[in-house]
Amino acid sequence: MDPHRNSPGEDSSGERGLIHSWRGYFYSITPERLLLSRSVIQVALGTRHGILLVEGGQVYSIGELPWKQSQASEPSTPVLESALSGQRVVSVAAGSFHSGAVTEDGGVHMWGENAAGQCGLTGLSTVPNPTPVALVDSDTSPPQTVPVLELDCGGQYTLAISAQREVWAWGSGCQLGLLATTFPVWKPQKVEHLAGRHVLQVACGASHSLALVRCLGPQETHRPPVDKCGQCNQLLYTMTDKEDHVIISDSHYCPLGVELAEGEGRLETPASIQTLKTSPSEPILSFRTSTATPAPPSPPDQSQPQASESAGTVLSNGDGPISDSELGSQIDSGQAHGGFVGAAAGAKNSPYPDEQAVKDYLKRLSEQTSAEQVAKAAAGGIHTLPLSADALPGSSSPCPPLPSSALNSLVASCASAVGERMASTYEALSLKKMMNFYGSPFSATTSGAGGPGPGILVPVPGRGESGKQRVCLEESMQGKKSSSTGDIHEEEAEGLRRRLSLPGLLSQVSPRLLRIVGRPRVQAVALTPSVPGSQEVLPSLQTEVWSWGEGEHGQLGHGDNLPRLQPLCIKSLSNKEVVRVAAGAHHSLALTARSQVFSWGSNSSGQLGHMESPSTVPRLAKLSEGIRVWDVGAGEKHTLFLADGDCIQPILYYSGQQFKEEDPPGGHPGELQEEAEVVEDKPRAGSYTQQPVLLPFCMNLGYVSGVFAGGQRCVALSDRNVMGFIASLHEIVSAERKFYCKLCNIKTQIVHPLLNLESLSSSLGPACLGLLQAWAGRFSLLCHLTGQHSASLSANLRRGRDVKGLLILDHASIFLDSYHEYCSAVGNFHVMGGLQALTKPSLEFCGKSPELLHRLAECVEESASVADLLVALFYLPVRHLSEYGRLLLKLATCFEVSSSEYQRLQDGCSKFEALALQLKKRRKEAEYTSHFWKSFPGKMTDSLRKPQRRLICESSNKALTLQNAGRFSVNWFILFNDALVHAQGVVPYKSLFSTHHVFPLATLWVEPITEDSTCPYGLKVISPEETFTLLACSPMEKAKWLRSINQAVEQALNGAGQDTSSLGSGAGQRAEPPISRTASYTFYKDSRLKEATYEGRWLAGKPNGRGVLKWPDGRIYTGSFKNGLEDGFGEFTAPNKLLNKNDLYQGHWREGKMHGLGTYRYASGEVYEGAFRDGVRHGHGMLRTGKLNSSSPSVFIGQWVNDRKTGYGVFDDITKGEKYMGMWQDHQRQGTGVIVTQFGLYYEGAFRDNKMAGIGVLVSEDDTTYEGEFSEDWTLNGKGVLTLANGDYLEGSFSGEWGSSLKISGSYFKPNLYHGDKDKSHAIKLGSVCVRAEAKWQAVFEECWRRLGCEGPGQGENCRAWENIAVDLTTGRRRIQDSPEVLSRTHSRALESLEVIPQHAGPVTMERYHTLRNYLLKACDTPLHPLGRLVETLVAVYRMTYVGVGANRRLLPQAVNEIKSYLYRIFQIVRFLFPDLPEEGGIIPEPSTDVQDKRGSDSNDAPLDSPKPARVVSSSALLLPVLLPRLYPPLFTLYALDKEKEDDLYWECVLRLNKQPDLALLAFLGVQRKFWPISIPVSMPLLGEGQQILASTKDACFASAVETLQQISTTFTPSDKLLVIQLTFEEITQEVLSLLKEDFLWSMDDLFPVFLYVVLRARIRNLGSEVSLIEDLMDPWVQHGEHGIMFTTLKACYYQIQHEKIT
Repeated sequence: MDPHRNSPGEDSSGERGLIHSWRGYFYSITPERLLLSRSVIQVALGTRHGILLVEGGQVYSIGELPWKQSQASEPSTPVLESALSGQRVVSVAAGSFHSGAVTEDGGVHMWGENAAGQCGLTGLSTVPNPTPVALVDSDTSPPQTVPVLELDCGGQYTLAISAQREVWAWGSGCQLGLLATTFPVWKPQKVEHLAGRHVLQVACGASHSLALVRCLGPQETHRPPVDKCGQCNQLLYTMTDKEDHVIISDSHYCPLGVELAEGEGRLETPASIQTLKTSPSEPILSFRTSTATPAPPSPPDQSQPQASESAGTVLSNGDGPISDSELGSQIDSGQAHGGFVGAAAGAKNSPYPDEQAVKDYLKRLSEQTSAEQVAKAAAGGIHTLPLSADALPGSSSPCPPLPSSALNSLVASCASAVGERMASTYEALSLKKMMNFYGSPFSATTSGAGGPGPGILVPVPGRGESGKQRVCLEESMQGKKSSSTGDIHEEEAEGLRRRLSLPGLLSQVSPRLLRIVGRPRVQAVALTPSVPGSQEVLPSLQTEVWSWGEGEHGQLGHGDNLPRLQPLCIKSLSNKEVVRVAAGAHHSLALTARSQVFSWGSNSSGQLGHMESPSTVPRLAKLSEGIRVWDVGAGEKHTLFLADGDCIQPILYYSGQQFKEEDPPGGHPGELQEEAEVVEDKPRAGSYTQQPVLLPFCMNLGYVSGVFAGGQRCVALSDRNVMGFIASLHEIVSAERKFYCKLCNIKTQIVHPLLNLESLSSSLGPACLGLLQAWAGRFSLLCHLTGQHSASLSANLRRGRDVKGLLILDHASIFLDSYHEYCSAVGNFHVMGGLQALTKPSLEFCGKSPELLHRLAECVEESASVADLLVALFYLPVRHLSEYGRLLLKLATCFEVSSSEYQRLQDGCSKFEALALQLKKRRKEAEYTSHFWKSFPGKMTDSLRKPQRRLICESSNKALTLQNAGRFSVNWFILFNDALVHAQGVVPYKSLFSTHHVFPLATLWVEPITEDSTCPYGLKVISPEETFTLLACSPMEKAKWLRSINQAVEQALNGAGQDTSSLGSGAGQRAEPPISRTASYTFYKDSRLKEATYEGRWLAGKPNGRGVLKWPDGRIYTGSFKNGLEDGFGEFTAPNKLLNKNDLYQGHWREGKMHGLGTYRYASGEVYEGAFRDGVRHGHGMLRTGKLNSSSPSVFIGQWVNDRKTGYGVFDDITKGEKYMGMWQDHQRQGTGVIVTQFGLYYEGAFRDNKMAGIGVLVSEDDTTYEGEFSEDWTLNGKGVLTLANGDYLEGSFSGEWGSSLKISGSYFKPNLYHGDKDKSHAIKLGSVCVRAEAKWQAVFEECWRRLGCEGPGQGENCRAWENIAVDLTTGRRRIQDSPEVLSRTHSRALESLEVIPQHAGPVTMERYHTLRNYLLKACDTPLHPLGRLVETLVAVYRMTYVGVGANRRLLPQAVNEIKSYLYRIFQIVRFLFPDLPEEGGIIPEPSTDVQDKRGSDSNDAPLDSPKPARVVSSSALLLPVLLPRLYPPLFTLYALDKEKEDDLYWECVLRLNKQPDLALLAFLGVQRKFWPISIPVSMPLLGEGQQILASTKDACFASAVETLQQISTTFTPSDKLLVIQLTFEEITQEVLSLLKEDFLWSMDDLFPVFLYVVLRARIRNLGSEVSLIEDLMDPWVQHGEHGIMFTTLKACYYQIQHEKIT
């Protein structure tokens, strides 16, 4: 790289990052241009050297580099730091004689002088080249290296900010902020006092440090107030109660922030501190001995008591010079007269000791023996004060301490003087004057823990004693280290309400008075502005400046010259929005977002930019009005300001030491220091600037982007304006800074005084006052956002200077939303007449001539009224949107049209221009509406005037009339942005409009009426409860009103955030709003819906679609609507006041009533699930009765007619333990029925009036049977026959209750004695008097037919049925999408496949038969399909009938018949859906022969299909696979109960016979020996080998056949069970064939014993039940085939085993 290219036009980056350097300021100065081939990004200057960071991350050194061994003298060209090659450096720093760099990955490299450990490398006095330094966090386990964001270097130390935003330090001196015991500190250590805080920037001076810290968030600041110091455990506040007043002091001063112990720089832990008292042995510093110029002595009777009282009773620490927390911009040197104590002496006639006198006195005291000092320090907890840092030879050597007596005396004398002044002030103040003064809100300030803070109440005399005396209440919250900024009441303009506060003074005011005046009068607004969404992307303005280190020149800013070992917050800067800090050798600078610079510290050469004293507190640098500073640099004795001037190009100001051209570039540091001391005492005229001066050459430098200072040098980085881009960028940043300053001026000069006016609430009224406060809050937010954006843009200008960093493009929505909301707040206030009402209060603080308003509002008209000026002022921020658009467009023109940058800037410009246009319309609307309300009749105004409501048009010009209106009636139509108002009245009355009605626009439909003679120019207006016709006076008026209403409705539907465009601006909008829409409405007329509120979808004035309807009495309907009524699926809640619970219905509705399937949960705990019609239970349904929490309530399931149980139903009465299955009428058992009880009783017969009445049959558990007449439940009455279990019977007349005594009159027969035919007639067959199977559950099948669109079985069209199925599936799926948890994944997959309707017309082939069968399986598996719903219901009723008490063996025949009836009736529905399916027993021909051959060759796998030439259609074959698996448990239980005796007998035999070994059992059963397996094959047989069967072998023969047969218990349908039997026979055959090794045919004599052996070994527990189930439900066409023979064989085996005689 050649740094000597003199022609910047040739080099690649000769346009950016140009570096200009000069020294000091004199008139003929010309900056040197340093030429580098790459643009410079950052510069850092030390005492005699500098560091340059160039593009690409390379680092160069310039100036004197004595640590480089190779360089003896100052190099003439920049030196590349090659040790950093390969690393990308992102920032650099330079200390006095050392340097540092931070790389991309957060690594730190240091080089230069290292004697004081400032490079962080142990054992080296100098570090010639950049060397890595690790920051290791030892708190973590294992210790981890901490990445660093940025560095700054000071005199003999370095500070770094870690990625966690914490400060690390190394080097020497108390400015490290570490509680170190020895110096130097070689290894980087964390500054614990700032741990946990968010540090934004650090700055290092020669021996002091500054940190810019983000304020704590609200969750951290709202902690309970701390009353003790966290370091020394002293009370932060002390209070002394007097007779008529209380003295409060908050002037605690933490010793840890002060004390440097004697010796080797060690910090001694202080003992517990007592309240300071003046000792008699310690001299009191009087005025005569302490002031340089003698002041008039104070009377002894006043000064002495005050002094002793102040020092002895109240002061809890030893504050030396008293700081000023509210100085800064608010006091000039003239007003400082008489206002300072101790070191802060002003003019010479002050009665206080001046700074020099204090210094002299302290110097004399310090000459006492060191032994005395040590003794006092050790003894008592009285802290020592260091002298000026001049005595420190190096930073590791401490300052000589000051004895405590001196401190006490000094404080006592100061307090005495102040007390004297306070006494006279208070005498002059009456309570009334104080109360008047306290009317203004109090200003809150905060202080860090430890530094001297302001007292509670501070009296301040004005200029001379004759001026008006004032009292100012300052509230100090010492416990919080952070202060809340941005309070709209807090900030005041310079020159307004100037005040002084004397920290540490005593307050003497009655607590009662404090309480009274402390009450707020108006609600506070926008205390801490925070724009939503801006927290993460925009820089924080809520900052604090913390300082620590040496303070002899006041460079710490705490109002004194004391050093601080630990960081301490500078309270006076806490709400000043500081965005950048800089530190010179002995002075400090803080740059604020408002482009002001606060400076403090050494002012020996005028480097502070002002000549005010004391310079120990931050004050504003004196710059001309309109000069906005946005970057600063601090050198050894000078300061450089980069500011906005009158033009776009930045200008430079210089303040500090002036050099003549022959001055040497720099002297020895010692000489400089001596010179500084001389200058401090007597500044030489002309040797430095009195205030900042403009550097005349700055316009020649181009566009300066940053300034840097160090040693005696100044450096400026500049860019050339290529393609106008740099100028445009500077313009946009400058405009934003100017705008922010403008907003701040408005806030401090207009908003604050307005909100503080006492007459405000009476002038505006509560509504307008609330809107004004809302506006003030929005203004504050907008102001804060602008400040953040301004700071962000300035930072971008310093480093990036590209479009990528523009937040206004990346986060435009934050800005657009803020402006939108601000404009809404202004408009709302304007509409409610607030701006008009504000005129009078404004005159109170503006006076008769509103020049201030005129200037701030930028009003062009000279004679504008106050009202007009207020309007202009309130809308002023909105005008800045056009400026954004203009500047972004200007920036865009610097790029190629095809580039992405151009597109982004163009888009941004469009957004801001569009919003500016929109807000301009909003303003016009607000003005139009405001004007309208002035002329509107008074009474209606109150009810109709709303902040958000804007007028669009009105018909006062008779443009619109009501059709069929009365002759004398007057109608006025007013269209607002949210409602159409119809005002009515009658002509003769004085108040013309007696009534008015408001129609919300969201529920308003308007349509033109086709013109005819009766209704020319008509508009039909539809609202939810009224429809009327409006007549316009002309076609133009009709079109105007139609368009206006439609546009207003459209915008009302789009939401309040949309632009309510003015009349006639319909371009680009929809012609009319949607007829279907979402809106909310409260009914006022409709009797059923009166006062109910509906929110949901609408169609042409009626609720239509999804919605929620809420009545005032608590009823709520949520669901579908159609044509204004509940229709479709919905949920209804109705409160039951008696039970204090809710009724809840979930289900289907039609025309406003419950209709279809649903579930109703009653407040009483009952639950009904089933069908409804016309709002009542009708159809099939189930009612659970009993307590809500009961797990087994009584249940009725059956048919309902008009809300009553009528038809067939089953009632399980849990209280009686009975189950009734039969007919009902009007909630009563009527007709035939069956009752079973938990004790095994069975009754079937007639019922009348809910009782057993008529002929019936009763069977008890032991088979005792009565057949005859009944009169009551279980009560016999009349003729009958009683048959006993042994067959004996009684015939005659019976009376009495079963189970208790019976009266019998009749004959007793013993039929087994006689063998006549007569006896056989008494064998009673059950089931003859109960309800027939086909008569059961008719409502369930009717419901299914209805869902298919049929009035009865088969009475409908096939195509309509399929359409209904498709509708059911689609609506069901839609509902499931809303609540996916309802159906499982398999169900939803089944649903997808069901959406394809199978071919249902044409002849049924085998292929179509299988498709149909699969379709039925899926359809019956999902409850959304009518068939699935039917099956689900049938399963429920079947289980309900035959489970629990219903598991009675005598119900088995009915249970079997019921299943057969299900099959028959479902088969009817299937044949209706597939009309070409053959009837029961019909034949489906097999496919062609080639397929048959293929099947035949595989006969073992498909034995069912292959031998048959055709398939017989049967309902059981088609439907049992669907139905039986679900009904199997209750059905098989009945079979098991019925066959219990036979199965027990069979099982006993099975167990006994299975004790035999295989060969013995085969022999016993008579199996021929040729079928006995001699050996059985093992799992891996060798050729011909097997396991020999021994005499004792068990369960080895025919094992595979046994295992196959055992599977019969795992199958459900008869066909599956028969298949298992067939496979068992095949297994037996295979095994015998392998034994015989030849073909043979079975004979039954051979086969039966072998099969009997397999059945015995299979040990099937309920074989009798299995056999009976197969027999009852198998297909009739199977009985005479192969399966029938096999089944008969199994049945024979079962009977054989029961009757087997074992000998």
